[in-house]
Amino acid sequence: MNGDLTADHRPLILDENATYDAQILVQLRKAPWVRILDLRDVLRAELVKVRRPPSDLGGPETDRWVYYPWRRTLVGLPGEKTFRAIRLDRNQNKLTRAEQERCAGLAVGVVGQSVGHAVAYTLALEGTCGQLRLADFDDIELSNLNRVPGGIFDIGVNKSIVTARRIAELDPYLPVEVVTAGIDENTVDTFLDGLSLVVEECDLLDIKFAVREGARRHRIPLVMDTSDRGLLDVERYDLEPDRPPFHGLLGATVGADLCGLSTKDKAPHVMRILDPKELSARMAASLVEIDETVTTWPQLGGDVQLGAAIVAAAVRRIGLGQKLSSGRTRFDLERGLDELAEPEPGCEKVSDEFPVPEDGVPDPDGSAVERVLQAAQRAPSGGNTQPWHLRVDGDELRIDLVRTRSSALDIGYRASAVSIGAALYNARAAAAAHGILGAHEFIEDSSTALAAVLHLGNGTDPVLAGDYSDTLTRATNRHLGTGVPLAGHILPALAAAATEASVHAITEPDELRAAAALLGESDRMRYLTPRLHQEMFGELRWPGEDSRTGIDIRSMELAADEQAKLRIGERSDVMDRLREWSGGAALGEYSRDRVLSSSALLAITFPRRSGAESVSLADYARGGAAVQRVWMEAQRLGLAVQPVSPLFLYARHPDELKGISPDFADTLTSLQGRFLDLLGVPEHEIMALVLRLSYAAAATVRSRRLPVPGAGNRS
Repeated sequence: MNGDLTADHRPLILDENATYDAQILVQLRKAPWVRILDLRDVLRAELVKVRRPPSDLGGPETDRWVYYPWRRTLVGLPGEKTFRAIRLDRNQNKLTRAEQERCAGLAVGVVGQSVGHAVAYTLALEGTCGQLRLADFDDIELSNLNRVPGGIFDIGVNKSIVTARRIAELDPYLPVEVVTAGIDENTVDTFLDGLSLVVEECDLLDIKFAVREGARRHRIPLVMDTSDRGLLDVERYDLEPDRPPFHGLLGATVGADLCGLSTKDKAPHVMRILDPKELSARMAASLVEIDETVTTWPQLGGDVQLGAAIVAAAVRRIGLGQKLSSGRTRFDLERGLDELAEPEPGCEKVSDEFPVPEDGVPDPDGSAVERVLQAAQRAPSGGNTQPWHLRVDGDELRIDLVRTRSSALDIGYRASAVSIGAALYNARAAAAAHGILGAHEFIEDSSTALAAVLHLGNGTDPVLAGDYSDTLTRATNRHLGTGVPLAGHILPALAAAATEASVHAITEPDELRAAAALLGESDRMRYLTPRLHQEMFGELRWPGEDSRTGIDIRSMELAADEQAKLRIGERSDVMDRLREWSGGAALGEYSRDRVLSSSALLAITFPRRSGAESVSLADYARGGAAVQRVWMEAQRLGLAVQPVSPLFLYARHPDELKGISPDFADTLTSLQGRFLDLLGVPEHEIMALVLRLSYAAAATVRSRRLPVPGAGNRS
């Protein structure tokens, strides 16, 4: 139990399981003037809505009855931890639970209970302190109620008691002490003892000075709001114990010089502190009228509330150990309102306002070699980076890997090699269709890492030639699917198209749900890894931007809510916070939703060559040719195809995952193993790419391509 039945500012907290408290409860329940309000069931129902509540809340044994003598009301409440978990839940994540707990260690003193009332209540409201100590010798007058959020029933009551009662009705568990005699130079040390910081909001200059001298002796920070143009002063005596009071603006003046001064005699000192040039015109003019047409300097309720918000923000910074130096600043609302302007469009809706030129359609008047180059250029690549350089030298068409177009996900240039393999396949299909097909080979050397060479000749191949037109129409389709199951003949047809590669597919809803969860988690880590986040958004092209490389945002097939989320997702500062909080589960929704709407998810793999110590880039390139064949066959069968690239796709061992995402390497290793098991990929097989298959509407746009180089003199 704390308090007593006649306490004027503290409620009586009673445990009905304690004998003495139970006796008091019997008396209160019998008293006809006591209103009984049991909120326990109502608040426990609210607790159900709290996401991930603390595990140590306790049960009904922690419940308490709280008696408010000035209200003559007995209230049943859950225990302190449960009460706070519910009341402060909406602080998440402006304040995380860990930050809230850290702030709960603050003991804050507030001197002066006009502006100080708003400050103390705001700190209690936010839960950014664990103890309050309030001081004011004055009683509430009707003229105070223009800025003190009390009522007519508070007139004649000490200001610090009015503040304490209001806080008790907000949170009865928050300890609040009051000093109704105010403080002076003789009592200031007692008031400051044990405090973490002090907020000074009194009117008397000598007391203002005494509080600062005391704060300097106790080495605690001091914060003051002046309700004019949002003026805030911070004096960090904890960091600068020799700092002069009021930033040194009073020079050699000491507290004794300020005691008992008349309003007229105070004025020079006040002006040295406030700087007349910086006062608002209305405040400065009102100072001229003091003792003439007004009794004291004016304060508006809105300015006081603004000051409370500013001080609360400063206290949070101090409590959380964030940067807050000594000094002065202003938060001028009038100036802000003068600067009203039309907002610039933010989350603009992606539309067809900007037409997309069609690239890669062969020029009917172009030479056969030019058409081969154009077909090669239409190959898929991660982020549409087109990580190759095409050139024709005599009877050779060469496709060189360009290292500078790589990314962190392109571990060891393996993704680039898959793309080069697809580009070579396209070139061979076009060459076969135009009767200039010859042999091909892969070259791995230190100069380009990998090159694919097609020797142009006079041959053809009806199977390759039959794929030519499909190489030009193959496209990524990111629309949500219908979820309709695949017909029985489709997977065998795709496996046949893979030829020397293999296809591992999942089609069951439970399997797709499991895959969606794994891929969504991989996407979350991509967002939360700074380099990967930067590269991901560096790939996107918004309407009006050059989309010959990168991903046209319209091809993402975003719903309106997904467009808005993407604008949040591109902010690195937001990702910093989510990473700090181990949050961001929603960042994987885009991939999760699309996999859940799919008909199948399949991995295209190739075997490690017998006797080979390592897997070469040429092996990945051969896997890329298989990817292209499977992709085109899926489109011929009426399926929408989207490549899926989890972070672990091209990692061969855990150290490589540490290289791309050090903070999540262990989790990614686990995800990779679970993903491979889910798709049934044997240890001796290597993934070339993962494709999502669905039945969906036609793609809105196709990715563009860079212009192809000249074809030389060969025709």
